[in-house]
Amino acid sequence: MNLSQDTKNILGLQLPTDPRWVNLAEISLEAILTDHAYCEQKAATTCITLIQRYSDREQLVKSLAPIVTEEWGHFRLVLQELHKRGLKLGKQRKDLYVNKLIEFQQKGGSPEDRFLDHLLMMAMIEARSCERFKRLSEGLNDAYMAKFYRRFMESEAGHYTLFIELAETYLPKQKVRARWAEWLNHETEIMQDLEVRGDRIH
Repeated sequence: MNLSQDTKNILGLQLPTDPRWVNLAEISLEAILTDHAYCEQKAATTCITLIQRYSDREQLVKSLAPIVTEEWGHFRLVLQELHKRGLKLGKQRKDLYVNKLIEFQQKGGSPEDRFLDHLLMMAMIEARSCERFKRLSEGLNDAYMAKFYRRFMESEAGHYTLFIELAETYLPKQKVRARWAEWLNHETEIMQDLEVRGDRIH
């Protein structure tokens, strides 16, 4: 199943998730829900970190404050789903995908360049999460879980665009789009590498 052109236009991702990943998700729903729970938790805490680090940027603080609440609410929803199914929240595992994104962030350069990369990395994580939730919503045989992930997909799409818009609020649009293109190319390389190794992303 390929990404629709509409989804490509929204997300800009160059390489879709391997459709076989949905089959793995069905085999180990507990692992997928556990990974998902920790991803939502990390999204909330990262937004808090951004607010603390860039507290002088009023629009950023105003925009991310409700995202913290929303992401933590998502964490609680996933936790509730685990408990309802008699499953347990497992231990957080090493996330190779996110670690490889972190490696791409600019460590030197100007504070503005580092600020831009913080926002674009969050946008990338949200975009890929959205694409994965789309896979689950369309590929799972469990109708309830398909609907469950449809709701998350719609939410993550909004988050992805928010981080891009915030970047363009504080920096020239041309600079943001040029760096975003570099992030997209790098993310494609990450996806290819992880698929060769047989690793899951989340």
